[in-house]
Amino acid sequence: MSKLANKVAVITGSTRGIGAAIAREMAREGARVVISGRNQTRLQDMQKELEGLGAEVLAVPADVSKMDDAKNLIEKTLEKFERIDILVNNAGITRDNLLMRMSEQEWDEVINTNLKGTFNCIKAATRQLMRQRYGRIINITSVVGLQGNAGQVNYAASKAGIIGLTKSVARELASRHVTCNAVAPGFIETDMTAALDEKIVEELKKQIPLSRLGQPEDVAKMVVFLASDDASYITGQVFNVDGGMVM
Repeated sequence: MSKLANKVAVITGSTRGIGAAIAREMAREGARVVISGRNQTRLQDMQKELEGLGAEVLAVPADVSKMDDAKNLIEKTLEKFERIDILVNNAGITRDNLLMRMSEQEWDEVINTNLKGTFNCIKAATRQLMRQRYGRIINITSVVGLQGNAGQVNYAASKAGIIGLTKSVARELASRHVTCNAVAPGFIETDMTAALDEKIVEELKKQIPLSRLGQPEDVAKMVVFLASDDASYITGQVFNVDGGMVM
């Protein structure tokens, strides 16, 4: 039996990297998948790929930093599937710079997409989740939100904020059988890490007890577990998927 048979899963930022891996894993586990992102072409390509896995798929363009887009994403999901079981807040961006040089725009863009975007989507979905008396919210944070990182004060702040948001939402919605957890990936092989210099990657590996970067699928499998009924007694937690980097 598939872990997520017929469950409706909304995944933001799901056209590449970790988000795409989560969408694939959920499709394989029988979920009906709603994908979203800002790039229409990538959305269409991802929809075809997931349909090739046998999944029922809805693709909704969305910039989650805008509340109207977040509301539209949830409304379109309910129009097609009449419920929402799983919400994965994965959409995120980086605008790295040293604090002294960071512009107000670089700060605002990252906070608005990563932190406000997560709030927007949860707020848009909450009424339906409470009415159903069932739901799984999984927010993608980062080890950077736990330990900080030079050159990423905006990103680290947004990801630390997601942890506080996760725990508060878990407390608010627990009485309605809605869980809310966070997954904190370490260094995962994606487009973001592919741009790093080989020497930097080798230095990073030295900080990781398992001596390698993770794969997007490593994160996706944890998200699927938290979305499944196996995790029904887990809420308000942060799970590091980082090869032991942050202990």
